Amino acid sequence: MADDIQRLVAIILEELATTGAGPAAGRCGCHALHLDCCPDRVRGVLDAGAARLGLHASGGGAGTLAGLIDHTLLKPDASLADIEVLCREAAEHHFASVCVNPTWVATCARLLKGTPVAVCSVVGFPLGATTSDVKHYETRRALFDGAREIDMVINVGALKSGSLRVVERDIEAVTGPCRESGALSKVIIEAALLTDEEKVTACTLAKAAAADYVKTSTGFGPGGATVADVALMRRVVGAEMGVKAAGGVKDYASLEAMVAAGATRVGASAGVRIVQQSAGAPPAATSSGY
Repeated sequence: MADDIQRLVAIILEELATTGAGPAAGRCGCHALHLDCCPDRVRGVLDAGAARLGLHASGGGAGTLAGLIDHTLLKPDASLADIEVLCREAAEHHFASVCVNPTWVATCARLLKGTPVAVCSVVGFPLGATTSDVKHYETRRALFDGAREIDMVINVGALKSGSLRVVERDIEAVTGPCRESGALSKVIIEAALLTDEEKVTACTLAKAAAADYVKTSTGFGPGGATVADVALMRRVVGAEMGVKAAGGVKDYASLEAMVAAGATRVGASAGVRIVQQSAGAPPAATSSGY
């Protein structure tokens, strides 16, 4: 199994290098990114704004800009009042989901009952270093409480140790119950901790485990979403999986660049500001945070 995955990763890396998207590719002058990851180039080549906006969008605003956004509040000091504001904003602006820590799932499900906004929860968050059986239970509990989407963090240490089967089983511990419940599963690879080859491996394993999305970051690691990572992840998983950009997407221009690179969902605490900017309105303050 591990040998099969490694051979597949080698093929993908060779293809990326051949097409100019790998580490050896030249860099553009406008963003200092790999040429095939440059937002200005990718926008035209991928036509992501039209072809991918609705690909995996679910929840209140499917097919709209707001429908791309998981309205996120994962701060450890978030209060009930903060969660109530988050849900009220999500219902008002028709975001795809609210993304919250497991302790708030039941509350959000109650507050959003009767709206098309989904409840998303995180599993193994933010380090991914819990065991697979714990992630499996965490997933089942979140689904029981009303979550319809699960964002899980991979076992980064196992990936870096070359224990590919361990990583795949870790992901399957979450994707399995999600499939049984008809919920979406998103796999956070924490790209800032990985080499390009490891990013390819992580995305390949997520695809093999039948995840619905791969996701760039927790927002708590050493770096958040980058256009280059989103473009690389999109190339690896193809058109049939979603790609979620998360961490540091704080304005409309950032979201636009992520979508141009291939993102079909964006995790952001600044969702209200982004929607207001897209409409040309002055942004209002928001109490949520990532």
